[in-house]
Amino acid sequence: MTAQAERRATAGPAFAAADEPAELGVVVVTYDNEAHLDRLLASLRLEAAGTRMRVVVVDNGSSDGTVRRARAHADVRTLTGHGNVGYAGGINVGAAALGDVPAVLVLNADLVLEPGAVPALLARLHRPRAGVVLPMLLDRSGAAQPSLRREPSVTRSLGDAVLGRFLGDRPGWLSETVRDPTAYAWAHPVDWGTGAAVLVRAETARSVGPWDERFFLYSEETDYCRRVREAGWEVWFEPAARVRHAAGGSGRGPELTALLQVNRVRYARKHRAAPVAGATLAVTAVTSLARTWDPGHRSALRALLVPAARRALPRGRPTGLVQADGGRAAAGPGPATRSAAPARVTGSVVVPAHDEAAVIGRTLATLAPWARASGVDVVVVCNGCTDGTADVARRFPGVRVLELPEGSKPRALDAGDRAARAFPRVYLDADVTASPAAVAATLRALAEGPWLAARPAGGGGRRRGVRPGARLPPGAGPAGGPAGGSVGCRRLRPVRRGSRAARPVPGPRRGRPVGGRAVRLRGEAGGRRAAGAGGGAPGPPGAWCGCSRGPPGARPRCGR
Repeated sequence: MTAQAERRATAGPAFAAADEPAELGVVVVTYDNEAHLDRLLASLRLEAAGTRMRVVVVDNGSSDGTVRRARAHADVRTLTGHGNVGYAGGINVGAAALGDVPAVLVLNADLVLEPGAVPALLARLHRPRAGVVLPMLLDRSGAAQPSLRREPSVTRSLGDAVLGRFLGDRPGWLSETVRDPTAYAWAHPVDWGTGAAVLVRAETARSVGPWDERFFLYSEETDYCRRVREAGWEVWFEPAARVRHAAGGSGRGPELTALLQVNRVRYARKHRAAPVAGATLAVTAVTSLARTWDPGHRSALRALLVPAARRALPRGRPTGLVQADGGRAAAGPGPATRSAAPARVTGSVVVPAHDEAAVIGRTLATLAPWARASGVDVVVVCNGCTDGTADVARRFPGVRVLELPEGSKPRALDAGDRAARAFPRVYLDADVTASPAAVAATLRALAEGPWLAARPAGGGGRRRGVRPGARLPPGAGPAGGPAGGSVGCRRLRPVRRGSRAARPVPGPRRGRPVGGRAVRLRGEAGGRRAAGAGGGAPGPPGAWCGCSRGPPGARPRCGR
């Protein structure tokens, strides 16, 4: 590229560098978008005159000149080499690279922002509960695209399958697409909308978690907006923010049609009961069966009914930030938000990990930004790992990573104890996602209240404790216990200082640790750990003790 062409590409206000403050972070996910990228970046530069923004381009393995065009912009960070991780994966990669910004604007590469779009989006985000803001999308002629959607349901899928674009003014329960022109004339909360342009508050991104990478393309925005609403935030439509959308920037073809239909069913299976998911599969399959003249629907029908064909659809390599099972792992920019800085909390979180590269990013994305801002020490102890667990953990600023050659969870916990800098302590499995609010409330309760230790309480049997991927949502704990200490729908059972521990923690035996997949919490005076009972592997005597402790200095009830 000539120097003159490079100067033309970067004409206009400069974007913020990584070490400069920014009011907005922008993630652009590209795939063969050479023809579109310069126009998008030029429109962003005009907006940068009034809004300081940091821009990251995430290229998903383009085969054209997209990367060359992106690198012509010296003030744009271009990320390559991760392969095609899909749209959701690309967003996760880009958001993790943005640093501390109050909000993240996710954009398709085939967009052009009209003047004033960014200020209008940010103004709407100032509403206290606005977590996501969607702009007005315009087609090439300047007409409004029907980009707003209602929450998917069986009747809406059936109505869209039978009627398509006909009878556009049909009742809302028969259509997922919002076609009423008046709905595009005023700002209001919505269920979700097309993910071509999405503004997300940083605080919302951390509380909701990464975009679910199982939705390689299509339905990822449906899933994300639902999780935003379930977390107590609102999704807003702002018509004053106008964005021109060329459409088709993601490509076309039978595989993408099949992926669209399969992800409808995948979404229903994730969020709805089995009968509803089954009905969704039936309606979707019948829809494709009625359109078998189209190669895409023939591929979709086969993918819906044949597991091997479904597995052959495009999928990305996990980034380590995948939102795999509905747990709300936080991901995105650092701790800077429009609200006050997090209060300081004293304590440590110890995370033992053995070959957990696929899930530990989810756990740390929840904890690391909050812990770094709040003063909580996070230690990851990789024991006998043969995958990239340590590399994923080191991506998170403030997290200390220890590597042990032997695969032993008790030794990993002991090493984490020696390395941890503060009490109280939370011992968290690498595949358990805990919300910052719950961890903070529990640490404060253990530090300030009468609580010696706590463990997940639940029904009897081997599965007592926390299931893999469970989360600690904010909320009240047991009566008199640590607030915010619930685990899923279970409660943390507290142990008071000075009590005789009326009930020991079930499950321990001499020479056997308790826990397995669990959350363990300990105050400085706790001495031994209290854990959720479950089938742990044999360990050296004294490595674990599940008994509640009596008065300070008293001998534990198990005799150790």
